[in-house]
Amino acid sequence: MDLSNENVIHLQKDGVEYLQFRRLLNYQNVITHAYSLGLDKNYRTAKVNKEKLEKEIYQKAVQDYQNLCSAIGSKAEHLVKTNQEHTNEVKIVKEKVKPNEPDINLESYTKTDGLITNQKNIMLSTTNADCILLLFFDPVKKVIANIHSGWRGTVQRISVKTIEKMRTQFDCKPEDIICCICPSIRKCHFEVEREVKEIFEKEFQDMENIAEIIEETISNEKWHIDTVKINQILLQKEGLKIENIIDSGICSVCHSDRIHSYRVEKQGYGLNTALIELR
Repeated sequence: MDLSNENVIHLQKDGVEYLQFRRLLNYQNVITHAYSLGLDKNYRTAKVNKEKLEKEIYQKAVQDYQNLCSAIGSKAEHLVKTNQEHTNEVKIVKEKVKPNEPDINLESYTKTDGLITNQKNIMLSTTNADCILLLFFDPVKKVIANIHSGWRGTVQRISVKTIEKMRTQFDCKPEDIICCICPSIRKCHFEVEREVKEIFEKEFQDMENIAEIIEETISNEKWHIDTVKINQILLQKEGLKIENIIDSGICSVCHSDRIHSYRVEKQGYGLNTALIELR
């Protein structure tokens, strides 16, 4: 099934499938990017408890990265990967730690869920299996960011922290920043218990249309939450233009035959990756 739509294009090259945002392709002389597809690919480089993977599994993950990077005209040696733990920690990448190999599983990026850089040939990587991944690009200041915003990161407003850092550290203007929202679990499948629902209600009680964002299911005692919409509203409040917030519109659960989903795969779930790099 072709997942292309008005905002993304589904591509395949050398046996590697991925999505690219049509808007970012307007700047392909400046940046390269991709969101991975395919359940036969797994970009997990450590176990959930942060222990090392078996050698063969780790080597396959690195090979998957190499293949995807090659498909979009880059190299895996440029890779800088977060060690995500559902925080709101966003770090600035000034240079590679390992010049000739990927920066993977490094202490430098422990408890880090977002990366920002204005340096060329640094490929920022995040991973997901339902959580939201956000790709940011300021075409004026030539600054990029790659952010993992699961429901906990959304509650902690990691997208807001990203804009603040881009503004204060790189003098970016919010009205210039483009944000692309990768495939993730959507309201149709993000069902939560009362405890999580109340966390969202408390944090976003002043948000307009909160009743539409958090809706009780027909069966009661369960709620569907639109975390994508929440991030869109937060970004608009930070000064991003509506037309610069581009959503893939793709649900990872609805398309779990092509995209890894924690809710579908359960234990042993695989990971997708989003990449972005300044050429």
